[in-house]
Amino acid sequence: MIDAEETSQDSRRAHVLASASKVFLAYGFAKATMDDIARAAEMSRPAVYLHFKNKTEIYRSIASDMLTLSSEHAKSALDAPGPFAARMERAVDVAIVSMIASFSLTPHGAEFLDMKSNLSDLIGNWRGLLLDHLSLAIAAEAERNGVDLSARGFTAGLLAEALLDRLDGIKARTMDPQAQLQAARVQIRLIDTVLQA
Repeated sequence: MIDAEETSQDSRRAHVLASASKVFLAYGFAKATMDDIARAAEMSRPAVYLHFKNKTEIYRSIASDMLTLSSEHAKSALDAPGPFAARMERAVDVAIVSMIASFSLTPHGAEFLDMKSNLSDLIGNWRGLLLDHLSLAIAAEAERNGVDLSARGFTAGLLAEALLDRLDGIKARTMDPQAQLQAARVQIRLIDTVLQA
């Protein structure tokens, strides 16, 4: 049975995270204070401290929730009906490109994204989940098409890794979502070609 107190705690915690997201994007992480977060959440500062020990923990929790949601969106896109390439493009868009674009368009989104060195463990886990989802989709498409990837010198994991590496490279050159999607499209078309019987 679900404990009502636990549900209430989870609800207050989620409220603090939603409020903190708005504060970080409005003022930037460096300038935001726990007082700002408490005011935005309409709670006392001690009440916020009952849920989080500092703003870095809040930032990590926001990032963890975003990355989890991103991975879930990728899996849903890959599991949806439709042509392989279209599902892959949708997964890349919802899991990576659109998520980053939503932050980069805000006044302090770049600062929020630049703090990824504080999230290397979370990003590593997220990337691993994305690789798993992409690899499974590639392997399933190869099997559906009757293609032996190893006979062609590939593995599903290698193709998925190449796609994510390509996206990392393009993100280093441009924050333009359309350019990122175009680069993903090219790589996905190459993968799709390998998967044709």
